[in-house]
Amino acid sequence: MIDDLRKMLERHEGVRLKAYKDTVGKTTIGVGRNLDDRGITRAEAFWLLDNDIARVLVELDEALPWWRTLNEARMVALADMCFQLGLAGLLEFQVTLKALQFGDYQGAAWAVMQSLYAKQTPNRAREIAEVLRSGRL
Repeated sequence: MIDDLRKMLERHEGVRLKAYKDTVGKTTIGVGRNLDDRGITRAEAFWLLDNDIARVLVELDEALPWWRTLNEARMVALADMCFQLGLAGLLEFQVTLKALQFGDYQGAAWAVMQSLYAKQTPNRAREIAEVLRSGRL
């Protein structure tokens, strides 16, 4: 029964991988999930987060193979930046990345704090800069 219902719902609702407005203006995603009225569960939010973290780690491994030489705290900080900014946005931090690659943690922290990112999200940037500088979470 569940398989038949799933097939019917997929046929009637379609499968949309990006949010859209349905016929009555509700924000919807997936197979008819009404985000305005239903939202997602906490478990679904963390399932999405786990998938996003896995994607970020693969992107960092491919784009910055040296990043795994950083200590764990600095890796967490860099992954946080990649999560927020996207890989393309992170790669614009050329001074920060070069400093990290060569162990200039003070310089990396300084560069983060000179960025538009620090102006737009000052608390987050301060924490990231401090982790990059100190190597501690």
